Amino acid sequence: MEITATEIAFVALVLFIILLVYLKVPAAIMGALDNKSQAIAKELHDARKLREEAEALLAEYEAKRAAAEAEAKAIVDSAKEQAALVAEETRASMSAAIKRREQQAEDRIAQAEVRAAAEVRAAAADAALVAAEKLIRERLSDKAQSALVAEGVAEIGRKFG
Repeated sequence: MEITATEIAFVALVLFIILLVYLKVPAAIMGALDNKSQAIAKELHDARKLREEAEALLAEYEAKRAAAEAEAKAIVDSAKEQAALVAEETRASMSAAIKRREQQAEDRIAQAEVRAAAEVRAAAADAALVAAEKLIRERLSDKAQSALVAEGVAEIGRKFG
C-alpha cells in the first residue's frame, strides 16, 4: 500500500484541525469575535445615547431660540407701543404749547388794544380840555371868571369844611 502525498496532506490537515480543537483555538476565536461584537454593540449603544442627547440638546436650543424670538418680538412690540405713546404725548404737549402761545399772543394783543384805546381817550380828553380851556378863555369875562372862582371856593368849603 502506497501512501500518496494527497493522503499525507489530508492526514496532516486532520491532525492540524484536531490540534486546533485541542488548543481551543475555535473557542478563542469565538470569544474574540464575541468580545468584538459586544464592543461594537456597546459603541452602537453609546452612539445611540449620544444621538439622543444631541437631539434633546437640539430640541432645547430650538425651544430657547423660539423663546428668544418671542421675547425679541415682544420687546420690539413694546418699543413700538412706547414710541407711539411718546409721539402722541409729544404731539399733545406741542399742541398745548401752541394753544398756550396763541392765547398769550391774543392776550397781549387785547392788552395793547386796551392800552391804545386808553391812550386815544386820554389824548382826546387832553385835546378836549385844551379846546375847552381855549374856548372858555376866549368867551368868559372877568366877572364870570370871578363868579366861577367864588363858586369853586364855596364848593371846596362844603366838601372839606
